Amino acid sequence: MNFTGMTEVECKLFLVVVIFLGMFHLSRGDSEVSCVFMESCILPCSFQGGADVVIHWIQLTVGHLPVHSFYHNQDQLGHQVQRFRDRTSLFKDQISRGNASLQLTGVEVQDEDTYKCHTSVIRGNKDSFINLKVDAPVDQVDLQQVGNRITCSSEGIYPEPELTWSTSPPSSLNLQHKTTIQKTEQLLYNISSSLILSGSDLGYSCTVSTRRNRKRATLWQLSAISSSHTEATIPCTASNTSLTGFSLTWRFNHSQIILNQTRADVPSSVSEGWRQQVKGVSESGSLMLQNLSSHHEGTYTCELSDAEETLTTNTFLRIENPGNSINVPGLILGVIGGIMFIVIVAVGLVLYCRRRQGQQGNNKGVGVETELQPMNVPQ
Repeated sequence: MNFTGMTEVECKLFLVVVIFLGMFHLSRGDSEVSCVFMESCILPCSFQGGADVVIHWIQLTVGHLPVHSFYHNQDQLGHQVQRFRDRTSLFKDQISRGNASLQLTGVEVQDEDTYKCHTSVIRGNKDSFINLKVDAPVDQVDLQQVGNRITCSSEGIYPEPELTWSTSPPSSLNLQHKTTIQKTEQLLYNISSSLILSGSDLGYSCTVSTRRNRKRATLWQLSAISSSHTEATIPCTASNTSLTGFSLTWRFNHSQIILNQTRADVPSSVSEGWRQQVKGVSESGSLMLQNLSSHHEGTYTCELSDAEETLTTNTFLRIENPGNSINVPGLILGVIGGIMFIVIVAVGLVLYCRRRQGQQGNNKGVGVETELQPMNVPQ
């Protein structure tokens, strides 16, 4: 607006309008309250206490819906909107002292609106206005890798979140990605984004942000580790991150939990199926394994998490000589024993065959001699 062309009268009139609007806004006593989705929230309202108290809470924008009423010294909920049924209450013991605040439980996205608190006593009336904002903060950011594609996702967020990609350390790569946003029946947002990996020695970070909070997840893909023994040590992360303040989780093949550690100063909890294999966890979070066999070959995932960040590292463990592999000295002894057994059996068979042949030859000789004997002819 161009103020230079205004006359003195117009300037004074404009100033009066601005002052009036400002005083009107202040007289309304507007305040803003941020409420967390599905939690309880208090909408503040105060007045000068007195007798014959009347309190009306009204949701304005969607059509002046009655939320909660109180008069004749008791709640009057006959006209209450069904959506607020069993979700509203007043602080009855404080009404006489001028507290008309409303407690709203199980906050929903539909509750986001402007509310009017109307109070009335013998000495006069008062209207207060409260802007209720609903937040479903980012709870968790998940990173999954399939082949050379990495996918970042987060669910149950309000208002609509923003998702960004970056690398660690920073690079000049063009991180082309495809992001999709879906809205649930509860009016919350699910967001997902995927991109193709472009660098081998980089950490890929995905950050999901709202007006209330932000969380980041970073994924590293370390080189495969080969073990020719029954023991192996798998590093936790490619960065120099301290474990202080982080919780630690180790997984096998992305889903099977090996162990959990809530803080660096408390012992880790090992799952039942891995108690024979887990030797311990180092101060840097590395996983020390023992009694390995061929079915322990696979992808080991280390997750470090705090309130704002999750660091994920995938490492493939290749078992070249598993613990249940062939025992070479034993195999040699077994082969030698087998050969000796075969030789003994073969010699026995040869001797047996020769003996049988000898018996058959003797039998034939006896028969010939019998035939050649002269017959005794009587004289």
